[in-house]
Amino acid sequence: MRQPYFILVLAHSLHGRLRRVHIPYRALYAVLGFLLVASLFAFGIFSSYLRMSWKVANYNSLRTEVETLRSRYQRLQEEASRKDQQLASLQLMASEVSVAFGIKHRLEGPPDISSDSKLVPTYRESLAEYDFLKSANYSMLRRNYVRQWQLNVRPSLWPVYGRLMSTYGGRSDPLSGEGAFHSGVDLEATVGTPVRASADGVVSHAEWGGGYGRLVIIDHGNSMQTYYAHLSRYYVVPGQEVRQGQVIGYSGESGRVTGPHLHYEVRVGGTPINPYPYLTKTSLVSVKKDLPF
Repeated sequence: MRQPYFILVLAHSLHGRLRRVHIPYRALYAVLGFLLVASLFAFGIFSSYLRMSWKVANYNSLRTEVETLRSRYQRLQEEASRKDQQLASLQLMASEVSVAFGIKHRLEGPPDISSDSKLVPTYRESLAEYDFLKSANYSMLRRNYVRQWQLNVRPSLWPVYGRLMSTYGGRSDPLSGEGAFHSGVDLEATVGTPVRASADGVVSHAEWGGGYGRLVIIDHGNSMQTYYAHLSRYYVVPGQEVRQGQVIGYSGESGRVTGPHLHYEVRVGGTPINPYPYLTKTSLVSVKKDLPF
C-alpha cells in the first residue's frame, strides 16, 4: 500500500553522498500543528501582559490624579480656614466695640459652623465695623475696654498646666488622616489632671457632647464661651457659677480621641476663634505660681 510522504534529500559537501529522508504527511502536519498551538499560547501570554501593563498604567494615572486632588483639597481647606479665622477675628472685634460703646448687635442669631449656613454679620458688614474701630478715638475706646474687662470674665488662664499638642486651624485628622479644621487647641494632660476655669462665668453644659466626650461649657457673658472637652468626670453642674481657677472637672480621654488630653476652645457668638492669644495672657510661670496644682 502506497503511503504519501515527502522525500528530503541531504548531500554531503565533501564526499558527495546523498541521503534520502522520508517525512510522512502526518509527521509534518503534527509539527505544523504544534507550532500553531505554541504560537497561539505565546500570543495569549503576550496579550495578557499587554492588558496587565495597561491596567497598571491606568492605576498609576488614577493614583496620581487622586494625590493631585487631595493636595488641591488641602490647600483649599487651609485657605477656607484662614478666611474663617479672619471672619471670626473681625466678629470678635466688632463685638468688643459694640460692648464698649453700647452699640446693639445687628445679628439675627449666632452662626452655625457645623452646617453650610451663612455667617452673620457678612464679610462687608464686619469690614465696616472694623473701619469704624480704626476711626474711633483710641483713648476713649481703651478706657471703656478696661472698665468692661476689669473683672475676670475674659479667658486669661491656662485650664491645665501642660504642653501644647495641637494648635488651632487646619491640620490632618489624627484618626482619618484627612484634612480637617481644628476648632481649638489640645493641651497635654494625663487622666485625672484637674481642669480649671479660664475665667469667671456660669456653667451652661456639663454632659456628654458627642465627639467631645464629657464636655463642660462655661458662659462668660458678652456672647463668649469656653469649651473643656474629653474629660474623665465633672466637678460642676449646669447653672453653677464658677470663678477663674476653680476646678470644673478632670481630664481624660472620652469621646473621639487617640489619647488622654484636654481640648480647649474659645467661642464668640458661637464661632470658634483662636484661643492661643488668650492662653498667652498668662505665662506658664504665673499659672504654676497662682494655681494650687
